[in-house]
Amino acid sequence: MTNNDILIRLRYALDIKDKDMAEIFQLGDVDVTQEEVEKILTKPVDSYDFDSEEEYEQALEEEDILPINNNKLEAFLNGLIIFKRGRQEPKPGQPEKPPFSNEPANNILLKKLKIAFSLTTEDIIDILAEAGVSISKSELGAFLRKKGHKNYKVCMDKYARNFLKGLALRYR
Repeated sequence: MTNNDILIRLRYALDIKDKDMAEIFQLGDVDVTQEEVEKILTKPVDSYDFDSEEEYEQALEEEDILPINNNKLEAFLNGLIIFKRGRQEPKPGQPEKPPFSNEPANNILLKKLKIAFSLTTEDIIDILAEAGVSISKSELGAFLRKKGHKNYKVCMDKYARNFLKGLALRYR
């Protein structure tokens, strides 16, 4: 799953308007216009939609998609936390803006959405169960750990995709 795909699914799950998407990016310190948001949220063409390879390659060249890297995705998710919960004042000695992590996007997604919606581990397990996926508390805890911890585990697309599907079922 690409970062753009994550944003497309998250936008659908939470029913966020383009104007609000641009505002959330702004809260995460990324300057994005509504036109750029539309390019970010454009679904890429799929080879299954074309009869020939030539038509597919031509459509790929005409695509107007703005790809999102992990840092911009994380900035968006930080903006979502501020959008949902408000800006938190930094404590003395704490940096004003936390550094970007070098974790996979799916792990960042789970952690940041957990914070944004004040979810407990049981809530996430319930959301995944609504989407038809069962996961143990310890396996979920491994996804939420800091990279480098001995029990850290990379969150696979299956869990991230179904978590977003469960959010759509719960919040739409």
